[in-house]
Amino acid sequence: MKKPNSIDTPRTCSVARTIDILGDRWIFLILREAFFGVRYYDQFLSNLGIATNMLSNRLKRLVENGIMEKNKDSTDSRRMTYRLTEKGRDLYPVTLAFMQWGDRWLADEKGPPLLLFHKQCGHRLTPVMCCKHCGKVVDAKEVTYEERWKTF
Repeated sequence: MKKPNSIDTPRTCSVARTIDILGDRWIFLILREAFFGVRYYDQFLSNLGIATNMLSNRLKRLVENGIMEKNKDSTDSRRMTYRLTEKGRDLYPVTLAFMQWGDRWLADEKGPPLLLFHKQCGHRLTPVMCCKHCGKVVDAKEVTYEERWKTF
């Protein structure tokens, strides 16, 4: 009898499914640029210094997975625009989590390379993940889980 969650019977989870689509350095750098307002292929290319075939491949993957949409530019029909969909915009907290972790653990003596400010209140933004019900900050030690279905 196979052991649950052994190498040949991996746990089915949303983390693995997400990594299948987003588990690439370039994907998150493209998303970062999109969150900064970049819309055109040549802007992504210039800002990232990525090879053209890699950029084309990653943008195609993002479009195929409904994370970005590709449309003709309204002012120049020869150009295409890439915009985040609602599904793509939902990745903003993930991007902020990467940024926050990097700021905490990888910044040098000069500190974080980018500061964020919340438009509504004007204060510097320090994103936190909290429980929707009680508002307390989430800590891995304070979370339990229940498997809803198994593949083994």
